[in-house]
Parts: sequence; C-alpha cells; structure tokens
Amino acid sequence: MSKYIINFVLFISLLTPLSVFAAKDETNWNNVLKKQYFSGKAIQESNNIIELELPYRAEDPALVPLKIISKIKQTKDKYIKKITVLVDKNPFPFVGEFEMTPETGKADLAMRVRVNSYSYVRAIAEMNDGKLYMSKKFVKASGGCSAPIGADLDAAMKRLGKMKFRLDKDIKPGQPAQTQLLISHPNITGMQMDQVTRFIKKSHFVDHLKVTFNDKPVLTAKIDIAISADPNFRFYFVPSHSGVLKAEFSDTTCETPTSRNVCTKGKQYSMTYTVNP
Repeated sequence: MSKYIINFVLFISLLTPLSVFAAKDETNWNNVLKKQYFSGKAIQESNNIIELELPYRAEDPALVPLKIISKIKQTKDKYIKKITVLVDKNPFPFVGEFEMTPETGKADLAMRVRVNSYSYVRAIAEMNDGKLYMSKKFVKASGGCSAPIGADLDAAMKRLGKMKFRLDKDIKPGQPAQTQLLISHPNITGMQMDQVTRFIKKSHFVDHLKVTFNDKPVLTAKIDIAISADPNFRFYFVPSHSGVLKAEFSDTTCETPTSRNVCTKGKQYSMTYTVNP
C-alpha cells in the first residue's frame, strides 16, 4: 500500500469522529436551553416514563414525524403534567409545551415537525410531583424551517382555520380513545420564500391550542414555528359518557423568526364534535 493511500486512510479515520462529534454537539442544550427552560432543576435522561420516536434520517425536513410514547397510565395520583419538545439546532428551538391531565388517560402524542439541521430532538416530561424525565433522538435533516411554502398559498389562506376530528370507530366509555386533530394553517416560519413573489414571507403560525371534553381540559399546548404546515396532532382522552369535544386555537405573526419580543396576535378559531361512546 502506497504512503499516499495510508495517509488518506489516516486522514479519513481522524476526520470522521470529529464530524460526527460536531453533528451531535450538545453545547446549545447544556449551555442555553437547559438553563432557559429548566433552570436549577434536575432532569433524568430515561425512556422509562416517555420515549421519543423519530426517523434517524428524515425524508422531508419540513414534515418529520415525531411520536412520544408514554410508559405510564394517567391517574389522579401519578400522571404526566407537561411535555416540552425542543430541537437543539433549530433557529427557534422551542417546538411546544403540551399540558395534560388525568382525563387524558394516556399521554401519547404524535405530530409533524420541522428540523432545520442535524440535531438532537428532546422531549422532557414533567410529572405531577415535579420530577423531570428526558428522552432524546438524533435526527439527520436540513432546511426544514426554510423549506418553500408552495405556489398555492392563496388557497391555503382561504381554508385557514378549518379543523377536523378523527376518532377511533370503537370508542369504549372510560377507556382512552385515540384522537386526531387536523388544522388547516400554513404555519409560516418567517424564513420561507414565496415561490411566486420571491420575497421572504413574514411568520404566521399557530401559537396556542386547547382541546376540551365537556369543558374539561384534555390537551393544552403552546406551540411555535417548528410545527409543520397544516398541523396534525394525535392524542388520547377518556370519554366516560357522551359529550362535546371542542378544539380552539389562535395564531400570531412575529417580526423575526427567532424572537417573540414583537408579535401581533391574530385570530381565534374553534370547532366542536359530538362524541357518543
């Protein structure tokens, strides 16, 4: 083997670990995000309470399927109170805070998110006793927050605010029922170019969501630009008897995609769905 080949092999062997380390760098979490969202609190890294599922390599960085699987039942004595989702290296790392109650029955969540570069994605569960548990996954994706809006933005704006519930066909009283909520909203990040005008569009995204059953909270969420266009959430609730499932959300616009200091509240939307278990 020539010395040139040997030198090349040595170069690659040295370079690869460095590139992997750079991609899986957790500096932003350790130095910024942990202090910003959980200052002074102990977080146990474990998959015993919740487990995060994402593809290792995303097919579409603007539509990355994210699933949170809970490992415990939601009871009055012990339940997951809140789940915070973060993407370390997104321009705005905060994805959302999802508040739950014992009436949720099962703290599983699923949604589609934007991932802008190779990054860890984290889900941190806060128990009703205040203890914190984190599950994380590394995802290879690039450009999710700046991916094109598409040429049919006008049509998307016309259907903005429409919602639809999808529930299991066989709903049993007192048992957690899987529920899907589909929202029509372009969820513009403020980093995307309009394919017609070639201008960067100002951010316009869903910021708050509330789902109730007979006026009792099921899922309350504060969310941001990392949620995909046309948000789609899957979650559970316990229908003890017939009643009304209600979804409400509001949106906002902000001057920059990375700051929430200057924002303008948008509109509020709601819909109801009758449940007969």
